[in-house]
Amino acid sequence: MILRHITIDAGNPYELAQFWSTVTGWPIADGDAPGDDEVLVVAPEPLPGLLFIAVPETKTVKNRVHIDWVPDRTRDEEVDHLLSLGATVHEDHRQPDGRGWVTLHDPEQNEFCIERSKSERDSA
Repeated sequence: MILRHITIDAGNPYELAQFWSTVTGWPIADGDAPGDDEVLVVAPEPLPGLLFIAVPETKTVKNRVHIDWVPDRTRDEEVDHLLSLGATVHEDHRQPDGRGWVTLHDPEQNEFCIERSKSERDSA
């Protein structure tokens, strides 16, 4: 079995896909356009793509599943970068010893986490 997509409900699939395309550096699929009911952010193989699907209702409760990201830059640099793109802090779990993670919301309030980078974990 292969994991093909991670599907995320969205009020505006194209706008949310643009945010995640900017975050990941992955392109939006050829042919996907504003107003589409489905928009795919294409991940490099073998990773699953991020598929945004239009739904009429807004998010009202905490996600039951979310994505944990390990950045190429430091965790704190990545958090600052994401905040500049429109993410917001939901919960900050950073510890004085450098451990921990930050839970953020994307522009449609979906939760995701930023962990320490590999180099930060390796130097601990």
